[in-house]
Amino acid sequence: MTIFSKIVAGEIPSYKCAEDDRFYAFLDIAPLALGHTLVIPKREVDYFFDLTDEEIAAMQVFAKHVAKAIKQVLPCRKVGQAVLGLEVPHAHIHLVPMQNEGDLNFANPKHQFSPEEMQQTADKILQAFNNR
Repeated sequence: MTIFSKIVAGEIPSYKCAEDDRFYAFLDIAPLALGHTLVIPKREVDYFFDLTDEEIAAMQVFAKHVAKAIKQVLPCRKVGQAVLGLEVPHAHIHLVPMQNEGDLNFANPKHQFSPEEMQQTADKILQAFNNR
């Protein structure tokens, strides 16, 4: 069971930003920017391209709604998307609020935000997601 599966199961706490019956979104704990969110399938699959065509399509639509919620509550020009998948063996999409393309560089230093700021941000994204 991956760390992401444990998050979905509620065994490890997370800053939930969105959820439906197949996908879960939560704040990255080593973010490139405030609001950096991970979107995962609840079904444990290591490699993104091992998801079915239908799952990839549905996950992208879910991620689109999460990205719109992020953009609604955080000051950014756009929300960037990246699929890397090397650090955790569970398919996931990174959604990162950006002012410029350099903000999506994973070699950039990671930020630290207080638990209160993380929770407030997650709550705002979740509210915007649920009010769509």
